[in-house]
Amino acid sequence: MSVTLSIIREAAERIKNHVHRTPVVTNATIDKMMGCTMFFKCENLQKVGAFKARGATNAIMQLTADQAQRGVVTHSSGNHAQALAYAAKQFGIACTVVMPDSSPSVKVDATRGYGAHVVFCENTLIAREETLKHIVDTTNATEIHPYNNDQVIAGQGTAALELLEQVGDLDAVIAPVGGGGLMSGTAITCRTSRPPMQIWGAEPELAADAKKSIESKQLQAPFPPITIADGLRTALCDRTLGYLLQHDVTVITAKEDAILDAMHTLISRLKLVVEPSGAVPVAAMMEHKDLFTGKRVGVILSGGNVELVPKF
Repeated sequence: MSVTLSIIREAAERIKNHVHRTPVVTNATIDKMMGCTMFFKCENLQKVGAFKARGATNAIMQLTADQAQRGVVTHSSGNHAQALAYAAKQFGIACTVVMPDSSPSVKVDATRGYGAHVVFCENTLIAREETLKHIVDTTNATEIHPYNNDQVIAGQGTAALELLEQVGDLDAVIAPVGGGGLMSGTAITCRTSRPPMQIWGAEPELAADAKKSIESKQLQAPFPPITIADGLRTALCDRTLGYLLQHDVTVITAKEDAILDAMHTLISRLKLVVEPSGAVPVAAMMEHKDLFTGKRVGVILSGGNVELVPKF
């Protein structure tokens, strides 16, 4: 299967009673500061606090009866973990999630709160994949990968589909890039619906593997997991790199200070709590304003799961 706009539309119909149709907000002050008109798609207000609910729900709803009986498993730093746990719970399906031991406690607690069994591993992609493989081998659970899965990608593409329905014509769209599931779904939707549109991916400068992969047309290894944007520490896979190349996505990066500045701008001006990964597109735009001057830009704020204050 290759994801198409029609498949994304089918996914939107399938999941519509299980996820929010999130709002799009604007702000004149930010527009003046940035020199363009920005439309913020608020996936931080989605079920489980992130767009991941879309892809996980779409995948869960297409399991066979036998697969559902055997349960599901995935690896995730947090948002896909919560999303799969949420979706599995809706349909009474057992769920196990492999999480890096550095995952924010707010995401771990939420994943457990939805009923999933959490297994910790070292904070590397290799450790995640090896731990997950052991669970699959011993339990025969069905893996639902956070981005190397066309059903997940189709679900993620429904966010951009809604954005275009809510806003109309855009000159450009920008979304964060980690494993590339959201970016792939966004690119498929926007390139097919509005062929002239500029499609931008955004990632931290400290995790710029997607930028390097697209420029070289070859998968690059993930960077050391040190960026504050914990949801973007993973690397592309062959599937997502293929979609990004096919649909002419260009990736720009943001420094760590800019990510923090973007989070502050979003909470002070829009009153929206957005996690570092979700703020990366705004941060990248702040550093590359000339690319967006005078344009109508759709910005996908991918999630809002951030621990704001320490627990005492």
